Amino acid sequence: MNRIHQLECLPDMAVFARVVEAGSFSAAARQLGLTPSAVSRQIARLEGVLRVQLLVRTTRKLNLTEAGSTAYTRCQDLVAAAREVLALSDTHTATPRGLVRVSMPKTIGRLVVHPLMPAFLRQYPEVDVQLIITDRTVDLFEEGIDLAIRVTDAPPPGLAGRPLMRIRHLVCASPAYLAEHGTPAHPRDLAQHSCIYLGETALDRHWRFGRAGEEVSVKVSGRYVANHSEVRLEGALQSFGIASLPEFTAHTSLAAGTLVPVLADWEHLTHYAGTAWLLYPPNRFLPAKLRVWIDHLVAGLAA
Repeated sequence: MNRIHQLECLPDMAVFARVVEAGSFSAAARQLGLTPSAVSRQIARLEGVLRVQLLVRTTRKLNLTEAGSTAYTRCQDLVAAAREVLALSDTHTATPRGLVRVSMPKTIGRLVVHPLMPAFLRQYPEVDVQLIITDRTVDLFEEGIDLAIRVTDAPPPGLAGRPLMRIRHLVCASPAYLAEHGTPAHPRDLAQHSCIYLGETALDRHWRFGRAGEEVSVKVSGRYVANHSEVRLEGALQSFGIASLPEFTAHTSLAAGTLVPVLADWEHLTHYAGTAWLLYPPNRFLPAKLRVWIDHLVAGLAA
């Protein structure tokens, strides 16, 4: 195949990658603004040039052949490279401008990111920001999202990232509650207290604690259960019980003395603790609007 023909195949390769990601010709056609027959012709043309079958079409779904799987990986690289080229103009723009779309969990969005946004919007008047606040795991490519904040051990495959902050959980109560009911001296004492817990799964009632190689699990109970940390915070402030809270949720109340930590010499171990990562497509060149947003967020968290 000569180089001219190779270049002519580039749009077909990009369409092939979109078909695989979308799962069907019709879905890919809707995303691309084409007809399903046009998409089918491009895939057929690519198969003809490569002289291999890329997809096995059934009435219910598409399956990649072995050659198709290999081709898809290479076509993904092609699309990623194209995004890098298109990002060059934004990267070298003197004035950051445009829309930044960022997804993040609800509590992080409300208590960590939102307070930093007024200063950013004043500093960069030509950059608009859309916060997509959801606990759902979003697909950055499929949903056209620039950045995502997610609590995870490491960036998932296909995404780059940088760690933002460590998410710790604390056990807290109001001074009034502890004055009336006493202060637990050991995690096992929590079984005798009213506890405010998440309540999404049965495991949420089993609070775990660790200290110097020792780990303790205690089954808690209480009259107030809520799957939103700000609601649990308010319940603790109202002396309804001892609450499990992210540290950033409890920070202001702890500083004011309206809440006090319980079992501070133990680490509260939960499935929801870890590191909050800022995730983005692995482009070498980030547009100016994203670079300044990231820098502002990192600086704000460090303050």
